[in-house]
Amino acid sequence: MTRLTRSYMTGEGSGQLLYETIGECFDRVVDTYPDNPALIVRHQDVRWTYREFARQVDRLAAGLIALRIEPGDRVGIWGTNSFEWVLTQFATARVGAILVNVNPAYRLFELEYVLNKVRCKAIVSAEKFKTSEYLHMLNALAPELASCEPGYLRAEKLPYLTTVIRMGDEKSPGMFNFDEVCLFGGESHYRRLEELKTELGPDDAINIQFTSGTTGNPKGATLTHCNILNDGFEAGKGMRLTPDDRLCIPVPLYHCFGMVLGVLAATTHGSTMVFPGPVYDPESTLQAVQDEQCTALHGVPTMFVTELDHPDFESFDLSTLRTGIIAGAPCPEKLMHQIIGDMHMENVLIGYGQTEVSPINHMTLPEDSFENRTRTVGRPIPHVEIKIVDQNNRVVPIGEQGEICTRGYSVMKGYWNDDEKTAETIVDGWLHSGDLGTMNEHGYVRITGRIKDMIIRGGENIYPREIEEFLYTHPKIGEVQVFGVEDLKMGEEICAWIQLMEGETATEEEIREFCKGNISHYKIPKYVRFVDEFPMTVTGKIRKIEMSAMMAEELKAA
Repeated sequence: MTRLTRSYMTGEGSGQLLYETIGECFDRVVDTYPDNPALIVRHQDVRWTYREFARQVDRLAAGLIALRIEPGDRVGIWGTNSFEWVLTQFATARVGAILVNVNPAYRLFELEYVLNKVRCKAIVSAEKFKTSEYLHMLNALAPELASCEPGYLRAEKLPYLTTVIRMGDEKSPGMFNFDEVCLFGGESHYRRLEELKTELGPDDAINIQFTSGTTGNPKGATLTHCNILNDGFEAGKGMRLTPDDRLCIPVPLYHCFGMVLGVLAATTHGSTMVFPGPVYDPESTLQAVQDEQCTALHGVPTMFVTELDHPDFESFDLSTLRTGIIAGAPCPEKLMHQIIGDMHMENVLIGYGQTEVSPINHMTLPEDSFENRTRTVGRPIPHVEIKIVDQNNRVVPIGEQGEICTRGYSVMKGYWNDDEKTAETIVDGWLHSGDLGTMNEHGYVRITGRIKDMIIRGGENIYPREIEEFLYTHPKIGEVQVFGVEDLKMGEEICAWIQLMEGETATEEEIREFCKGNISHYKIPKYVRFVDEFPMTVTGKIRKIEMSAMMAEELKAA
């Protein structure tokens, strides 16, 4: 193995990149494995072979063409894991429309922003899930739905949205039903679908994923066919997936983890996708692995913790498992031992990256030592360059800390309609992650910290500034600082220190109630403290690190 002297490495790999569209790759897989199981969605009783899956994708794609959806149009998808979500992913790729992933936890404040930011022409929406009343929120933002003809919405607050497609059997004013759209395609629409196969290209934008912003609103990472198709393909290669494998996907589809490392990793290798339920649940996941004889399982570390801690864990037969990917947060060494020993996942991998790199740029492999699989995030994936640089953008020597940067096929086109933020993030083709790390002489990278103060709660990346911007809209709040505090179960929890306007009083519960229904539930601060001042440096900069330490002492003493 080559010994490096500088913190730069190119991922080693054999073979060419898949320089094709998602549709072209999908056609090839369907032609090769038509009768292999493709999609199993247990909570919806869906079991489709690749042949049937392709037929359903084309029905929806032709229906979208009938609704005047054209290449480059943005189509939102809003809801939990479902067969409709997966069909929409492939149908929009067939049409050349850009799929916009809308976080199922979004509320009015966030929904309005993202739909207008990318000028969504259409949205496919679930009806509801638990306290998330998706259709009610759409009607709240666009009351014009009550009186408009489906497909001809003209809403004051959502001026670019013309079409709402709802999942489920019930009828809603101003909306199409998902199933009826699948019947809209006529001969001319299927003919147009064939024509598009020669018009679309691998470098076309095909997906927008919103990633929280450090200075306010979320940014729309814009990804191409080539970006996400190859990242999924390389993840599948790392897991050694074959058409005989069944990948259990309890992670959310709106995240790159689900739709790329799950869906595209499986489909590029002719494997079977298994969805245990609409959202993660440890029991339904364990049941799905047993009943469907899954060979691979994805999850963030907290998911594996709750599975291993399930009171009936020992009663589930998980002996078919061998691999999967752990991503989203560092995996403790003790937990890795349990996953390998108690869940039979001898070849489980660690993945690291971010949405902007489609989403992984590092991965461990089954043949890596246990130390490298627990104490590092692996080496660069094939065809990708990684360097670690200092504050002057110079590559640091092996073992020295610096910022992790990526160059290669996986780097996003940019942030949608935000040249300034794109230029700050991608410099001379290199994407700057904002994460700090070190590289050893064999190219294995350890994550050592974050340049900015991002909070990672249960695998969700949360930027304090986004929450602060929202809390500033509360009439009683004069100043607010949000930061993370260590938590054994979730990794980190959110804490808000608040200075109220002079003469005002408020309670912790009042602040949390203000957040509910307006920002995602996982962004709502668990801890709220009212303070008269913030610790500052001599130059007047607020010291969040000191605030975090003070909270840790308070919670420890409690």
